[in-house]
Amino acid sequence: MAVKKMKIGLCGLGTVGSGVFNVLTRNAELIAARAGCEVTVTHIGARRDNPNADTSNVKVSRDIFAVVNDDEIDVVVELIGGTTVAKDLVLQALSNGKHVVTANKALIAECGNEVFEVARNNNVTVAYEAAVAGGIPIIKALREGLAANRIEWLAGIINGTGNFILTEMGDKGRAFDDVLKEAQELGYAEADPTFDVEGIDAAHKLVILASLAFAMPLEVEKIFTEGISKLETRDVDYAAELGYRIKHLGIARKTDAGVELRVHPTLIPKDRLIANVDGVMNAVMVWGDAVGPTLYNGPGAGSEPTASAVIADVVDLARLLSAADDSEGKGITCVPTMGFVPEAIKEQPVLPIEAVETAFYLRLTAEDKPGVMSDITQIFSAAGISIEALVQKEPTTGEATVPVIMITNKTREGNMLAAIEQIASLPVVQGEVVRIRVESLG
Repeated sequence: MAVKKMKIGLCGLGTVGSGVFNVLTRNAELIAARAGCEVTVTHIGARRDNPNADTSNVKVSRDIFAVVNDDEIDVVVELIGGTTVAKDLVLQALSNGKHVVTANKALIAECGNEVFEVARNNNVTVAYEAAVAGGIPIIKALREGLAANRIEWLAGIINGTGNFILTEMGDKGRAFDDVLKEAQELGYAEADPTFDVEGIDAAHKLVILASLAFAMPLEVEKIFTEGISKLETRDVDYAAELGYRIKHLGIARKTDAGVELRVHPTLIPKDRLIANVDGVMNAVMVWGDAVGPTLYNGPGAGSEPTASAVIADVVDLARLLSAADDSEGKGITCVPTMGFVPEAIKEQPVLPIEAVETAFYLRLTAEDKPGVMSDITQIFSAAGISIEALVQKEPTTGEATVPVIMITNKTREGNMLAAIEQIASLPVVQGEVVRIRVESLG
């Protein structure tokens, strides 16, 4: 006979925690019908109350470890974030034989290998749909919906703060610092925005997606990461003139030489659907050998969108526990935590960024006189780099230099860096040569 009630211990009552509590309460009847049992929060661990959640009828402890040590709790939902207390909390819950649901991408990315092993040793599950792209069910898509496919590559806008900044820069011609300040005022960016604008948050999410796609361990330290803080509005404008939009992408690609894992600003043709995902929205594009391209788009953060993903994991666990109870614990299968059985997950070579092949956008400032472009193109020709598009702007009145913008065809990054060094050393070229990678995503 199926379990009649699944008791949830909720650790953290902030933005997402209050959302989880409110949605579980509001949609209790619907969730029970889908889960096969009543799902109820019976114990909350939080340092302070949240006025957005009425917890008057629920046990609340200021010591969050009281929740994981509560014998009546079936599932612990960890929503405190970070990799210190949260890790200790999750490991204690697993050791106590409790299933865990988390939205903590840093914990999964940095400590997931250890956490999942402890879960296996205790015959319990860690679910983490909300750790990547908020309300978008991308984990479930990779583990289940695309299980028949060999994933060739994926690319994602997986940080809403960065996407908001780039959208404002592109649509309104605003400077990075100006938009960042507004993002902080709106609550999209933290007082210290480093994790968002320098790509660290996206790297945490990308390593999870890549592990699900390619059956490789979680190794966030191997991801090449480049932020958007140095992007200038003029480059966003020049890219638009050439038919591109700039997005901050996380890209994972399986090649014969190894796996590419990289986060950086990227020019994308403006007719691609993912190029038109704006504001704080997220999107992940996945290419499978059988299905071809698929795109998953939606809110990447927020109280109830993230709660939607958290509760989807809770419902999955409720179904699992109900089925196990019906069959006296026999014959029950579960989707592997990382989409592959543990013995199939193996170390794979990760390409250094110098070995990755992409096209490039380049902008330089050159003296406005004959022979300059010939010198530049000769350097590219000697390096085996071809130019797809070239625009030389008109000189500003009184200026002796002009901006030169180029789009190259694909080349190894190491070749491009060597060519740029030679170009920058030309007497007729002034200042830095700006480079941004280009992806067709076709």
